Amino acid sequence: MVEMVRLDLAEAIALCEQAALGAGAGEEAAVSLAASVVSAEARGLRSVGLSHFLDYLAALEDGRINGTAQPAITRPALAVYVSDAAGGIAHTGFDRVFSDFAKAARIFGVAIFAQRNAFTCGELGHFTSRLANEGLVAFAATNGPAMLAGAGSTKPVYCTNPLSFAAPVDNNVPLVIDQSSSATAFVSIREAAEQGREIPAGWALDAAGKPTTDPAAAMKGALLAFGGHRGANIALMVEVLAAGVTGANWSLDAPSFKEGSESPGTGLFVLAIEPKLIAPDFAVRLAEQTNRLAADYRVHIPGVARGRAGMLAKALGLDVPADLVGRIAAYAERAQ
Repeated sequence: MVEMVRLDLAEAIALCEQAALGAGAGEEAAVSLAASVVSAEARGLRSVGLSHFLDYLAALEDGRINGTAQPAITRPALAVYVSDAAGGIAHTGFDRVFSDFAKAARIFGVAIFAQRNAFTCGELGHFTSRLANEGLVAFAATNGPAMLAGAGSTKPVYCTNPLSFAAPVDNNVPLVIDQSSSATAFVSIREAAEQGREIPAGWALDAAGKPTTDPAAAMKGALLAFGGHRGANIALMVEVLAAGVTGANWSLDAPSFKEGSESPGTGLFVLAIEPKLIAPDFAVRLAEQTNRLAADYRVHIPGVARGRAGMLAKALGLDVPADLVGRIAAYAERAQ
């Protein structure tokens, strides 16, 4: 039986901040990174929560993340923010402009945040949900090193290329859709390999381009898109927004986020929309519609369960495997 440790959110954030500092991050990056991974963990997204935090720590230690990078942020148009992350994490540049970015969306109706040269961003919904909590509708796209086969190919050409959409719901947590273009996330394949269990058919190909249920073989081959060529088309759309529009590395050209000392140089594209300029009662109408869908048609509304889990975690804390806490704490000790 796995031994668990309970941490309240403040303790978890403080531990992760110290661990990031111990791995080589500056204070600003440590704060941004800790907030994002603990938020994901609190909402039950453990694959991009504290266990994934170890990937960030290793990347800081090995140089794949420049822990003291200073994002260069420009504003080529009043509603457009461009960030060069300079090899750092994806969160710092976004955090720096967040208030102004949201304000610009309210004034101009729409605003764009486009970033290049960053490490992979973990939970993409972290970016859109924050905007939804500000009353804005948000869409985000990001890429990373190639691991997903394109339509008709058997070799990796895209990352899992997730997209996220979030919208404010009156008197409720936001609607949040956060999903990869692949049939599953890479971290799910890796987790299956670590646990010695098979993966479902249709998730991946081996190095020879043949379907496989062996996660170890899948990690040497390619992930498959959900829905065949339709999912692959969405991955291409995400690639165009996240790498093309931002000027980031195409997934084919991005160094690994798992090994080496080079940043994958990935992109992040975020669009924020002020719905009240068009439909002043948008959040109320969306609340009525999602309530009707859930109550009368039993439709699953994405984000509701995660949002409630996050609120519960604020009250009760997080139950985290003791071994994981110990591994993070080992980095934190270096900062002392």
